[in-house]
Amino acid sequence: MESLVPMQQTQPKPARVRILDAAHDLMLTVGLARATTKQIAKAAGCSEAALYKYFPSKEELFIEVLHERLPRLTPLLRSLAAEPGQRTLEENLTEIARRAALFYEQSFPIAASLYAETQLKRRHDEAMRQMGAGPHVPIEGVAAYLRAEQSAGRVHADADTFAAASLLLGACAQRAFAYDATETGARPPVEDFARRLARTLLGGISVTESP
Repeated sequence: MESLVPMQQTQPKPARVRILDAAHDLMLTVGLARATTKQIAKAAGCSEAALYKYFPSKEELFIEVLHERLPRLTPLLRSLAAEPGQRTLEENLTEIARRAALFYEQSFPIAASLYAETQLKRRHDEAMRQMGAGPHVPIEGVAAYLRAEQSAGRVHADADTFAAASLLLGACAQRAFAYDATETGARPPVEDFARRLARTLLGGISVTESP
């Protein structure tokens, strides 16, 4: 006897979601420089004109892929800067380092191809500046958080917050590609890496003797 219960049909993903999924996949496999909007639209099952209804440029599409498909760093930094003094400095810096390490690990393969084409990178950088985006933004966000903690008395008054932010995120970015040439090709586990990085950084900026 056949079941009288109707089978549930899977609802198709909205066009915007399909475009982001396709862009993410293509940017990972062929790189940002070589992934064209025509290829992305085809993979998403829509026209190129439909793609441009949601995303005016490939640069904006790239930014949305970073925002929506990779570990989110900017919202965390904004919330921490808005409310300094929450949790311990070590806990907050560990979480920043963890998310940043994962973000760079996943975004580096997408953007790496840009560095092989100077003119394209220059145009891309200009577009990022006009959109208020770019790799400097997380550094400024971490520095802003550290300044807030400085005002709250948890970071040394004479600590260089920009240098500290640069050291933290620079180490996270370095982890994304520094271990590919090793015998195993294995990166340091992200949780342990983030915790050790935060503790080391705190040794130079925290008001306490030991973090």
